[in-house]
Amino acid sequence: MLEGARLAASLLEIVELASGEVVLRRPDGEGEPLVRIHFSADSREYLSDARLEIARAMIEAGIQAAAHLAGGEAELEFIGAREDGER
Repeated sequence: MLEGARLAASLLEIVELASGEVVLRRPDGEGEPLVRIHFSADSREYLSDARLEIARAMIEAGIQAAAHLAGGEAELEFIGAREDGER
C-alpha cells in the first residue's frame, strides 16, 4: 500500500506512450510505471484528444482514494500530461 508521507513528496508525470497506453511515472523515467491505463481502440476513438485528461482524472481519483484509505492526504504535483517524446 502507498504511504501518505511518501505521496506528499512525489513529483510525477502522466505520459501517453507510442502504444497508446497512458502511464504514471517518475519524471526521470526510472523503474516501472506506477500506473498503466490501456484504452481500447473504440475508447481511444471516442475520447479522441481527451484521453490524457480522462487518464489524469482516473489517476488522481485513485491516488486520493489510496491516501484516504491509508489515513492521509495526497499532495501530488503532476508536471504534465503529454505524449512520450514531448517535453
